[in-house]
Amino acid sequence: MPAPRQLVVEADGGSRGNPGPAGYGAVVIDPDTAQVLAEAAEFIGVASNNVAEYRGLIAGLTAVRDLFPDTDVRVLVRMDSKLVVEQMSGRWKIKHPDMKPLAARAAEILPASSVTYEWIPRAENKHADRLANEAMDAGRRGGQWEPSSSTADLDTPRAAPEPESSGPPGDAAAGAARVRAAMAAARPAPTPARAPESPQVPQAAQAPQVGWGSAPDLGSPATFVLLRHGETVLTPEKRFSGSGGSDPELSATGRDQAARAAEAFAQRGTVQEIVSSPLRRCRETAAAVADRLGLEVRIEEGLRETDFGAWEGLTFAEVRERFGSDLSAWLASPEVAPTGGGESFTEVAERVAATRDRLVAAYAGRTALLVTHVTPIKTLVRLALGAPPESLFRMELSPASLSVVAYYADGNPSLRLLNDTSHLG
Repeated sequence: MPAPRQLVVEADGGSRGNPGPAGYGAVVIDPDTAQVLAEAAEFIGVASNNVAEYRGLIAGLTAVRDLFPDTDVRVLVRMDSKLVVEQMSGRWKIKHPDMKPLAARAAEILPASSVTYEWIPRAENKHADRLANEAMDAGRRGGQWEPSSSTADLDTPRAAPEPESSGPPGDAAAGAARVRAAMAAARPAPTPARAPESPQVPQAAQAPQVGWGSAPDLGSPATFVLLRHGETVLTPEKRFSGSGGSDPELSATGRDQAARAAEAFAQRGTVQEIVSSPLRRCRETAAAVADRLGLEVRIEEGLRETDFGAWEGLTFAEVRERFGSDLSAWLASPEVAPTGGGESFTEVAERVAATRDRLVAAYAGRTALLVTHVTPIKTLVRLALGAPPESLFRMELSPASLSVVAYYADGNPSLRLLNDTSHLG
């Protein structure tokens, strides 16, 4: 019995507005020869990023089925959509009603045992990304993508083209086989897919972004939209509420604030990823946004609030009355921790900086919503500005307020926004 035919599908989708004018791209590749066996792209009208990405996956798997209808195949799908890869691999639940039929449709095209999934950085998905952008450009002109006009791999060094007859029968999507020699030399043979153990550092994304993600000369940055969680019952009383306390839920006011923030993000259409502190008030705020946008929430331990030790649940006045000397020392030095084994501002800064570096690597060229707390947000702003630790006491951050920091490829951050509450009015 002949060995199964090994194939690679790379797929992507995009939306200029999320939801907005959307398109997808997909390419089928022979991993042994780097030969492009098929390309597919389509402008699909107004849709979200996730819908477009799923449509790209469906197109790629359909192309494999059409090319090899009677052949036993093994397909490695490589995409920079964490959501699609994790959902199709069965590791994430599919909650959004728009995603469920698309995932079911993708699962029916080929036997489940013949398809594995691998997440890749966007910089390794240029071919499919370019096809998706070509499709969106064609839609903007009132037309559809044509294979003959594709420039999907013009920026990739390649050997002399193979004759058009060298492609397999039924290669209607591409029309001509192509060789990507550089890809063949750089890419290892496909292996069973698994989630990356740690974020990789991709190059700046090629597709232009809008809104918070726009950038002039340095490419698209990793843009962090910093959302403080909504109110809890402790917030109006200005009580210390960190990671060592009662972990309160959102109040009715806080839930309303989260809903208003979610609607603002839906209208703006820029957020592509959502990351949350593990504390309940942040998870509830993040869930409100995620449900509205159809995104998954990643929990990041490094975004939790400071542990305020014995001060948890107390007001500032109560702490001054009970632990006056400790409070004075804490206010005077970032090295001093709250009474009872809490975290110093120096410890928090080290934790937040390490988290920032991981997330910048993971989301280069993308806009990520970070749902977190007062101290982590102030710390990210302070570090971006190169300000001294005492600047933490000179910033105001309202519940459900927005701040934005962009991190460029040259290592320089840019503060775009601080404590915006216009969406709550």
